[in-house]
Parts: sequence; C-alpha cells; structure tokens
Amino acid sequence: MTDHPRYKWYMLTLTALTGAIALAAPSMSLSVLFNEIAADLNLNLVQIGLVWSIASLPAMVVCLLAGAINDRFGPKRVMLTSAFLITLAGASRGLATNFSTLLLAVIFFGFLGPLISTSALKITGMWFPRHQLGLANGFFTMGMAMGFFVSSLISASVLSVWLDGWRNVLFFYGVLAFLICIPWIFTRPAPSVAGEDQPAMMTIPMRQALAHVMKIKNIWLLGLTLMFVGGSMQALNGYVPLYLRGQGWNGSQADGALALFHAMSMLCVIPITLWSDRLKSRKNLLVGMVLIAILGVSFLRVATGPLVWAAIILTGMVRDASMALVFAMTIETEGVGPLYAGSATGMVILFLNLGGLLASPLGNRLAESAPRLPFVFWAGLTALGLASLLFIPAYKRKVSFSD
Repeated sequence: MTDHPRYKWYMLTLTALTGAIALAAPSMSLSVLFNEIAADLNLNLVQIGLVWSIASLPAMVVCLLAGAINDRFGPKRVMLTSAFLITLAGASRGLATNFSTLLLAVIFFGFLGPLISTSALKITGMWFPRHQLGLANGFFTMGMAMGFFVSSLISASVLSVWLDGWRNVLFFYGVLAFLICIPWIFTRPAPSVAGEDQPAMMTIPMRQALAHVMKIKNIWLLGLTLMFVGGSMQALNGYVPLYLRGQGWNGSQADGALALFHAMSMLCVIPITLWSDRLKSRKNLLVGMVLIAILGVSFLRVATGPLVWAAIILTGMVRDASMALVFAMTIETEGVGPLYAGSATGMVILFLNLGGLLASPLGNRLAESAPRLPFVFWAGLTALGLASLLFIPAYKRKVSFSD
C-alpha cells in the first residue's frame, strides 16, 4: 500500500497512545475525582453535571473548524500543536479554586479535544485503505478506551493517594501529555493511499471543505446517531460512580464499575471493528450494537447488586466499537474519503459534543427527583440514535483481506 507498509502501524499506535494519554485519561479522571473535587470546592450534583458536560460546548464550536484545519494544514502539525496545548489546559484544572474557575478550565480543555480526535481520524483515513478503516478506527478508539479504563481505575484510588490530592493528579496527567508530543516531531509525512480516487496529501480550502461535507445527507444522519448514542454514553460515565455511591457502594466498588465499563469496551472494540471490515456493510452490525446499548442502559434502571455488573458489561461492550464504526462509515461515505475525512469527522464529532452537552445536565437534573430516572432518559435518547441510523442506506463495498 505504501513505501513503508509497517510504518502505518507505528503511526496508528502513536495516534492511539496520544488519544489515551493526552485526551481520554485526563478527561475521565474528573469522573472518579468528583467526590474529592465536590467536597473541596463545595459543588452540588447539578454543578457536577455541568462541569462534566461543559467541555462539549467549546468542542461544538471548534469541531467543524478543527476538521477543516486538518484538511488544510495536515494532521501532524495539528496533532502536535493541540497535544502541547492540552497539556496546559488539563493541568490548569488543578488550579481551580471554585465552581467558576473549574468551569473555565474545563472549557479551555474542551476547545482542544476535537483537534486531537479529528487529527487521529484524518490520519487513519490517510494511512489505511477502506478495507482496514474499521480496524484502524477501532485501534484508535481502543486507545481511548484504555485511557478511560486506566484513569477510572487509578485516578482516585491510587494517584490521588500517592500524589496527595486531586490537583496533583491533574498536573501529573499534564506532564504525561507533554511527553507524548515528542515522538510527533519525528514522524514521516503520509503517503498516497493505494486504490483511492483522492490523493491523501492534497489540501483544500477550509470553506470549500466545510461546504462540501455539509451537503451530504448521510453525514447529518451519522451525526444525529452519534449525538444520541454517544451523548448518552458520555453522560452515563459521569453519573454512574456518583449513583452507585448513593446506593451504598464504597468508592473502590463504584470506581471499579466504571473501570469495568471501559475494560469491556477496550476488549471488544478490536474484534467488533475487525469483524466489520469483513462485512460488505457495517450498518447492520451497528444497528445490533445500538440495540444492545439500549438494553444495557435500560437494565441499569432496575438492576441491583450483582446485576449492576451485568448491565455495565452489556453497555460497555459496544460503547467505543459503535463510535469506531460511525467514524469508519463517515470516512467511507460517498463524497468523503481521505480528502474530506477531517471536515466530515469534525461535523460528526460536533453532534457528539452536542449530545454530551445536553444529556448529562438534563439527566442529572432528573436524578434530583429519582436517582434511577436518568437511565430512562438516556435509554430513550439512545433509541432516537437508532431511529436516525435506520434512515442511512447501507454502503456496499468490496471486501478485501490484503494488507
């Protein structure tokens, strides 16, 4: 496929590690540290929900621009710059002294997340052919899941104890994010993708790229799918540890449930996305996964004791794999390909952040009436995502198993 067929796997590994270390781990750490943060800054449940979701607001503003910037300037420069800036943004959260300053720091962090995500997805589109897009995007989302998993497992129970408080944990993640910038300085330029009708290295004006992808109906439908499904999953991540503590679970058990969610996601994403590469269409597989997500979120409404673990496993199995499939379907949508991959995925991520912005505070507001009520709301949103998905025609492609 390229002059350096093995180098694409190095690029994919570096991309996945960057997503895990610079974006996923610092983001998820807030969820399990909220108990400490709330006590220190005197936050209530609604304020916690707003802090958890507010990063989606600046992300929405920058998503389309982030994708177009990648299409214009190339993902390497964008990835390196944004990874460095997110070092400062993530660490700045540890300087918060009250609700307002924490909110501002999280907003700063939120501006940079889409730059990393769209850069990563642009890189997979440039280095990998269509018959490997599912695996490539799955590998990146597995890296994100690994960051979520490790962060939810150790941020509160290990790092906070070892580093003497939540502030130093956030500083620590900032240092790690800075270190991951260094390998990006020495990476090679992307090749042209064999078998594609668009040269990977061609650049296009930002306005032209945005205008082009906004005319594609299926991109809007994929965005709506991810808005409802991904937004609900994100809200669930922020609420579950607090909910389980309220049900009498101790801190390590509640954090362990969230870690299990991400562990299942991490374990399942590669097999599912690899399977999707063997199919002529990914849509039917994605429909089944969204149905499983609806079942898992609904089950949390009634589950008690050990059955909570079953609901967590069921929901976690499909979380990141479903996102990887949506991104793969976005890139292989007619009229997108490697050339418009940044702008198209940026538009889809915009919808994802809109869902995250709304789903968490609205669900947490319902929790003031009944702690289990948010699960009903989020299951309903996921069902709306299924409805959007059903309107997308299945994209038929030739199946190849060559490297």
